[in-house]
Amino acid sequence: MIDPLAEVVSLLEPGAPFSKLVVGSAPWAVRRTETGRPFYFVVLEGGCHLTVDGESGSETITLNEGDFALVPAAGNFATSSLDRQPPRADEVITTQVTPIPGGVRVGDPDGPVDVRMLVGNCVFGSPDSALLVSLLPHYVHIRGEQRLSTLVQMVGDESRADRPARDIVLSRLLEVLLIEALRSTASTAASAGLVRGLADPKLAIALRSMHERPAARWNIAQLARAAAMSRSAFFERFSQAVGVAPMAYLLAWRMALARQLLRRRELKIADIAERVGYGSVSAFGVAFTRHVGMPPRRYSQSEIEEAGVD
Repeated sequence: MIDPLAEVVSLLEPGAPFSKLVVGSAPWAVRRTETGRPFYFVVLEGGCHLTVDGESGSETITLNEGDFALVPAAGNFATSSLDRQPPRADEVITTQVTPIPGGVRVGDPDGPVDVRMLVGNCVFGSPDSALLVSLLPHYVHIRGEQRLSTLVQMVGDESRADRPARDIVLSRLLEVLLIEALRSTASTAASAGLVRGLADPKLAIALRSMHERPAARWNIAQLARAAAMSRSAFFERFSQAVGVAPMAYLLAWRMALARQLLRRRELKIADIAERVGYGSVSAFGVAFTRHVGMPPRRYSQSEIEEAGVD
């Protein structure tokens, strides 16, 4: 059986991690600006606030000991001690930051410790990362999952060591970490995205159908029938759970597959068009150009030039 979550994470090609230890002494606050890189947090001791900025405003969650948080595409975010309000977007932060072995100390370097956590990011090697990340939740928050804490600790240890096959091990660990974190959201807090959709038995049938047969001439009526729901109920439930309308999700997945096939350069454009559900090269070209920003042939050529292939 096709696993949509595993397919998305596999196409993301996670790798090259970075992690550090953050030790805090209240009161403290730290604000970061990232360019779409995934960030994760594992609270080893104590607690803190995590504020994630999104299109609809900021959202603050409280992280306690044993909690795990993942932001698949971090923009602006802030962390702060539990004894103070999360910093405003225009607030000037004056918290002292002191380097320590393997990380940083925030707040008074001689004060009592109120939190210890691992903070890290990784990169997605796929050129489709922005497209694929859009299928994931805006953020993931998991409480008390020791498996995730252990995995992140292994990632941190491996990234700081110089062992044989280090890059291969890191790649595998990160893939397991992401899948474990995302699938754990079925029974925990998660924003709209693919994972929430898969946690719904009826929506999961429709999602798996789209992934198993992306070339099928799907429409709302057929997908609703597969989910044993009315068209209106299916559309509303899917849109709320996944965060996009059913046909928008299908288009995003088809374009991700098309870009992967174009990069491989094993098939003609006509064959790729057929594989992702288009009856003609022209129809595929129009959809691809609108979604990706350039025609399929130019995209394929740009990938060749970027890779240095003659």
